[in-house]
Amino acid sequence: MVNYNEEDGLNNSYTYSLNQDQNGFLWIGSDNGMFRFDGKEFKHFNNKQGLKNIEALAGIPLSNGEIFVAPFLNDFAYLKNGRIINSYSNSELKKMQFSYNPDFYIDGSSIYLFSGYNPTHIYKYQNGMVSSMPVSINASPKDPYYAFGLSMTDQILYLSRQEKKENIQAYDVVTRQKTACNISADKNTSIVRKGDIFIFRNNRTIDVYKLYNKFYFKKIKSYTAKENIHRIVVDHTFRLWLCLEEGGTLYFKESLLDDSKLSEPAKMMESYIINDILVDKDNNTWFSTRNNGLFFIADRYFRNYIHLPIKNNSSNIKAIAKNDCGIFLGYNEAKSGIYRNGKVTDIVFEKNIKIEHKAIFSEGNTVIFGLSRSLLQYNPQIKEKRFLRDFLLKNMVPYTPGSILLCTSDGLIAYHYQTGKYTEVLSKERLYTALPYAADSLFAGGFKDLYKVNTVTQKKILFLEGFYFTDLKKLANNLYVGATNVKGIVLFNNSKVIKTISESSGLVSDQIKKIEIENKNVFWACSNYGLSRIELKASEVKINNFTQTDGLPSNSVAGCVLSGDTIFAATSKGLGVLSIRNLMSQKKFINKKVIINSIIIGGKEIFDTDLPLTAQTPDNNITFHLSFPDFTSQGKIGYRYKIEGLNEEWQTSNSQKISIYSVPPGNYTFKVFGIGYNGKRSDASTTLHFEILPKFWQTWWFKVIMLLLGAALLFILITLYFQKKRNKKLEMLYYDKKIAELELQAIKAQINPHFIYNCLNSIQFLLYKKDYQETENYLEIFAQMIRKTLYYSEKTFMPIKEEKEYLSLYLDMEKLRLKNLFNYSIILSEDVNENWVIPSLLIQPFVENSIKHGMTGLKERKGNILVSFEHTGTSLCVTIEDNGMGIGSGPKKKKDSFGVKLSQKRIETFRQLFDTHIILEIHDLTEKEQRPGTRIKLYIQPYENQNTSMHH
Repeated sequence: MVNYNEEDGLNNSYTYSLNQDQNGFLWIGSDNGMFRFDGKEFKHFNNKQGLKNIEALAGIPLSNGEIFVAPFLNDFAYLKNGRIINSYSNSELKKMQFSYNPDFYIDGSSIYLFSGYNPTHIYKYQNGMVSSMPVSINASPKDPYYAFGLSMTDQILYLSRQEKKENIQAYDVVTRQKTACNISADKNTSIVRKGDIFIFRNNRTIDVYKLYNKFYFKKIKSYTAKENIHRIVVDHTFRLWLCLEEGGTLYFKESLLDDSKLSEPAKMMESYIINDILVDKDNNTWFSTRNNGLFFIADRYFRNYIHLPIKNNSSNIKAIAKNDCGIFLGYNEAKSGIYRNGKVTDIVFEKNIKIEHKAIFSEGNTVIFGLSRSLLQYNPQIKEKRFLRDFLLKNMVPYTPGSILLCTSDGLIAYHYQTGKYTEVLSKERLYTALPYAADSLFAGGFKDLYKVNTVTQKKILFLEGFYFTDLKKLANNLYVGATNVKGIVLFNNSKVIKTISESSGLVSDQIKKIEIENKNVFWACSNYGLSRIELKASEVKINNFTQTDGLPSNSVAGCVLSGDTIFAATSKGLGVLSIRNLMSQKKFINKKVIINSIIIGGKEIFDTDLPLTAQTPDNNITFHLSFPDFTSQGKIGYRYKIEGLNEEWQTSNSQKISIYSVPPGNYTFKVFGIGYNGKRSDASTTLHFEILPKFWQTWWFKVIMLLLGAALLFILITLYFQKKRNKKLEMLYYDKKIAELELQAIKAQINPHFIYNCLNSIQFLLYKKDYQETENYLEIFAQMIRKTLYYSEKTFMPIKEEKEYLSLYLDMEKLRLKNLFNYSIILSEDVNENWVIPSLLIQPFVENSIKHGMTGLKERKGNILVSFEHTGTSLCVTIEDNGMGIGSGPKKKKDSFGVKLSQKRIETFRQLFDTHIILEIHDLTEKEQRPGTRIKLYIQPYENQNTSMHH
């Protein structure tokens, strides 16, 4: 049983009516306003929230989700979407005025209110509106009508005129006609209706009637209480509760719908004045009290100890054992008990002696009760008690056949109960538990450590240190299980620890008192926090925890024994008798869903979660207020949730407020499970969809526009950058070109004087020889050469045809000067277009060099110069070949001739200026072909330009 009071948030003196809504919330009327309880937290509604009258007798749930607040007399209000609406906010509520506290009839989303004393109207409240129906009964204060049992399904209000003891009248609220029923009510009789069941209370007498055909009452049950009754409650299972004026309540196990008579009721809660009783949807029982808050009893506990009571079963049990005679119980005093056939029989050793039991051993007709300072041997057949020696006993365990081991503060002693002899096994050691594992060896647990003891030599060896063992049991061959005071459960063999089972493994507590073996794979552990069933499956451990919620009288369990399908648990509040099958058949899930009370989104708290839930950046923080009304979990409630669309990982929280911050724009689904007692989860999730709207700069179209604008801007910047870089490069090229042109002009300026100088030398030589005719011819040709040289000096490129004419003119002039010392020929191959252009005056210096260095030295043979133009692949090949003296060995890329040097400079200038590549090769034919002469090759890759028109 759990008591909720001011420390838990229920800060009032009187609690009144109890009701449960469709979501499972508990609504509590009190002298300090109204409370809502969700199993973990009390939410308070008083004048700060809008109640004009905080003496709230009841909070009545309606099917539309509203909670109608019925205060003392008037000032009605209702709770809708988290907000209290009073008569200031809704003037419709002012229509309802009473001189006495009204009675109620609930019909879905409507509530009907009427006075139980001389009613004049029936008021109907629905969805914020109030209407009324008149009641025409011609009542007077001296001869009043008492109204009860309104049913809008039948449209009947029952009236009792008790002063004259008239038959009960059935008043039709529509036709306003009265019909007499078959019974009357005595004076001072109060009547309660539940369906077709009417309970009449007159002083201490209870009469139960069943209604037939609206007008006929048949008496079906009666009961006369021994105490005064101040309230009658019929729960949803149609079981009767009588709240007593002096404290406590009487509970009848039979349903009022059964044909059986009322049996003797169970009395409970004797120390408390009970104002109301509620059996909730899960059949848990709630008691509202005067000055003592709210009490809760879980369904399993109630069924075990109310429907199947064990008489004389409330003592604090410290030890337990069993044999064929029954279950033996050792209390926290010098008496014991035997449980047989649903009844506990006391065995008193010494009256009023507060020495507790440490252990009980039973075998056949021998039962040994080990108290903290003495031993007592008992024969259950003949009920003989015999006191044994006194010991400061810590524990008592089986030893050899016919003997037990006594763990005392002075050592380990074997007691042979058949002969009555004692044998010292280990002396001068404070021991708390022991377990034989071989014929001459046993484990002995001291205060802190576990030892191996040789019973022959009485020598001990430290085995396990720092475990604080409280109990030892053999699980299987060379496998033992130990209960410890600090480290949970330890599995070990003769040599080492195999496994430790603790709270982190799922154990209810690390402080274990006793172990009870079910089979070689299953055992039970007892603690101050309940029972645990441990099942070993290969390397896995399955743990089921059981507490008062599952039917234990108390969570403080000193020990347990098994008998078939039943486990008997020794608790601080009596013996627990539980079915193992029923314990293990509990649902793995809780048949409830999480309730989302409200959501704070967009800076507003929204209670109606069916509305569209949207927010917009920067108001993108979301807070969910949750409840999981599983009362059997007794506040041990958590939540497992995730936000689909944001994070697919599940999160856990024990808080009822879950906040998500800075949620980006998008559509999301909040999914949450409730986690209750024993880690059980709700069988279905609660989902809620919401949307975070983007600002215009977060929309896809804005992002596309910005992306395009960014791309355009980037393109413009890149274009400007490369344009600037190109312009700079063009500017550099322009200046380079200017420099190259100036260099070319300078080279040409050097070529012209050089050529003229050579020609004048020739003319001077002819005049010196007085060869005037030749001089005249030479001057004529020289004049043509000067004109052409000046003309072509202005040109960068010239056609091959004109180059051929220019070379012929030059060679004729030189041939004339040298008296026909050589012949020459200029050849154009068929695949050469004579309109192709080549750099001007490029070939002439090489021909001049051939004449000067090749022809002038010939005496025995006539010279010959060949100039040919051929097309080879992508290049124009110009060959200048002579049969002169030669230039020495190997190809020469460079000669000392001034003309050749100038030509090489021009070649480099053309490459820089016009990207025209010219390759110069000079070969000595003496080495290459064993004949005199020199061959010069110029490979020209043509400069293709609209201005030069060199295409091939």
